[in-house]
Amino acid sequence: MKQNSEAPKLARRAANRKSTIKSGRTIGEQRERLETASERTALHKKAKLHRTLRIVFTVIGFIIGIALIIWLCTSPTGNTMIVPYEPTIEIVDEDAAATGGRISSRTKEYIGQVEADFRELGIIPLKAVLPTGTIREIDFYIEDYTGFIKTTVDRGSGVTAEDTERMLRYLESIGVSDFQYIDVRLDGKAYWK
Repeated sequence: MKQNSEAPKLARRAANRKSTIKSGRTIGEQRERLETASERTALHKKAKLHRTLRIVFTVIGFIIGIALIIWLCTSPTGNTMIVPYEPTIEIVDEDAAATGGRISSRTKEYIGQVEADFRELGIIPLKAVLPTGTIREIDFYIEDYTGFIKTTVDRGSGVTAEDTERMLRYLESIGVSDFQYIDVRLDGKAYWK
């Protein structure tokens, strides 16, 4: 066997490889612009100011939010007493024997609300009747008419009064001055007989 006495050859580098740095220039020149120390200090101060302002405004926002919650909890609307409507008209319970003559506070308050709403619209109620065999119906007798108004406690007193007033105007416009009853127990509908 023949031994190689020659030393191994080193791999050659590619000739004329292009460099990104052109002759006579430095790495810093490739940037658009170099920052000076004073500019860098000003940017740090500006960033610190932004962080400080963000913290201050966040704290102020929390303080305003807490103050608003405290104000809402202690405002006069939270302490307002609600005075129930008391009816001033006569209430006739036709089932007095079955109920023992007791009328619920909810029914009395509803009668008081309807009475107040009627008076506000210029209708004078005379009495309220709780008819036999019904649970939620209340009949109102009003001044200047022999008939009555059928209502229900499940419907708002304001809309009941408004529907009654509209129906009375309608009957007057068609020349009906006397009726047996007006039924305003359903939303958007009224009947008369």
